[in-house]
Amino acid sequence: MELLTKGMAELGLAWDEGQLEQFRVLFRELVAGNERANLTAITSWEEVLVKHYLDSLTLVTVVAADAIHGKLVMDLGSGAGFPGLAVKIMFPSVELTLADSVRKKTRFLEGVVETLGLSGVTVLTGRAEALAHESSLRESFDLVLARGVAKLPTLLEYCLPFCRTGGHAVAWKHGGIDEELSAGARVSPILGGGVPAVRRVPVTGLTDDRILVVVEKAAQTPREFPRRTGVPAKSPLSGLATRAG
Repeated sequence: MELLTKGMAELGLAWDEGQLEQFRVLFRELVAGNERANLTAITSWEEVLVKHYLDSLTLVTVVAADAIHGKLVMDLGSGAGFPGLAVKIMFPSVELTLADSVRKKTRFLEGVVETLGLSGVTVLTGRAEALAHESSLRESFDLVLARGVAKLPTLLEYCLPFCRTGGHAVAWKHGGIDEELSAGARVSPILGGGVPAVRRVPVTGLTDDRILVVVEKAAQTPREFPRRTGVPAKSPLSGLATRAG
């Protein structure tokens, strides 16, 4: 676990042996589940420690660790459970919702949550475009996390409707996306968001130019967003805004 503990120390995190054991069990479940559901291309021990666990925990570079405890957190497009499961293990008081549109993935997540004995975790199967119009979910979360889901303009249309005013959407991205960031900045105010802020992640082992993009929710998202299933990806708001201008 040295790769993980070294990285967590760099991030200023404290841990106990129980949490390390949960990370070990999660790895075993991930490898076994991947054989059935094709969850992730990252399955070696060292890569999982860095590219799944540590990568997920870089959340603390944009949201202070003390501010994560007890928060309502959604992991949208959770897939194999990242960043959400790593955040939950590190911050057990978080109330976590894991959401994915693929049933075989949410079935895996349900099993992992049970195996790890995690409380305060809800697993949802559904598309963001539909889930975000449910009254129990809309404008409800302090943090909405998304890793590798879509380009920023589309991602913000998925995420910001779930955020409460004053909450934050956090996207895991890679550098060299100036055009995508510019488009996201144009779209964000339409959805009630502020100006996207970019934070580079200087953690040993993360060598793929990882950045986190953070958007604060400044106002309620208009009721028409997100648009119907498939539309945000096929016709991003950035394109609509450009044509309107």
